[in-house]
Amino acid sequence: MGEHGNGDPKSGAVITAGEGESGKYALENPGLPPHRPRLADVDEKAAKRAERQVSVLFLISIIGTVVFFIGYFVVGVTEGDLQLLRLQNTLLGLGSAFAMLGIGLGVVHWAKTLMPDHEVVEDRKPLRAEADREEAQKILTEVVDETQIARRPLLRNTLIGAALLAPLPAVIMFRDLDRSENFGVERMRHTIWEEGVRLVRDPTGTPIRAADLTIGSAMHVIPENLREIQSHGQRLSEKAKSVVLLMRMNPADFKQVSPGREDWTYEGIIACSKVCTHVGCPVALYERHTHHLLCPCHQSTFDASQEFKVVFGPAGRPLPQLPITVDEEGFLVARSDFVEPVGPTYWERGNA
Repeated sequence: MGEHGNGDPKSGAVITAGEGESGKYALENPGLPPHRPRLADVDEKAAKRAERQVSVLFLISIIGTVVFFIGYFVVGVTEGDLQLLRLQNTLLGLGSAFAMLGIGLGVVHWAKTLMPDHEVVEDRKPLRAEADREEAQKILTEVVDETQIARRPLLRNTLIGAALLAPLPAVIMFRDLDRSENFGVERMRHTIWEEGVRLVRDPTGTPIRAADLTIGSAMHVIPENLREIQSHGQRLSEKAKSVVLLMRMNPADFKQVSPGREDWTYEGIIACSKVCTHVGCPVALYERHTHHLLCPCHQSTFDASQEFKVVFGPAGRPLPQLPITVDEEGFLVARSDFVEPVGPTYWERGNA
């Protein structure tokens, strides 16, 4: 290959753009196209008109939210009154639609008519530690100037009003999904696990003997008293927060046993809540060699050998551990309920 010069870039076998005779094949950088100013860029009356249009769209969003509130709080629906029910659904639907549509179209129209649309090329340069703060301040100032919020108070005030009100319909509707008296963190503070309740397989309801579990095995279990709940909806709700992952390890593999938890396991058998402490996804993947539990939603990883401590991912606290033992017949039973709330971590939740 080297004998014929094919590997030598100067042999002439390869045409190199921009050098010698081959320069005629090179393409020059065409640069940016000339900027065409919009009407609002050169005519302040047009800019004012665009500002009013954007503000009207934000006002439509505010009105839509008010219509939603009227339908939700003012229109009272009695059982069997289909007319009022249709009216309420219409107000709720139109109100939430206009609340979202108004603020969305307003932001789009604002960007198209008032925010700068010229293209900018910025050379990459190394950051200097002493200039970081000044550079960040300059960027923030430029962003505020480009939005024109400072000099267009009508636009700013209507945007703030729409942005504050628009999310409220969604918050209210989600809150209204549960009308029970103990809504909130108290609902997750307690489950139907209690002392003496057997751990059974799901869905067969078969009790589990400690002798039947081998080292490295893991299974999904539920409380035996779940079958006593007659209401299908309540049974599903209780099951969702009571599901447990049961596994057996070599007792020598436990790296951490906190004071007071010495009797929470039985001959290497350990149990924890399956509800991830991040956003409540089911933790279902167990790696027997590392003793890690993985949540498939956001990859939070918990270590069963360290009382389900978080070793990776966004979860903020360990999986709650269920204290277990065996009864007189050798079946696995709970010592008590979880000692802390199960499920995602909220700002209003404590550990007690």
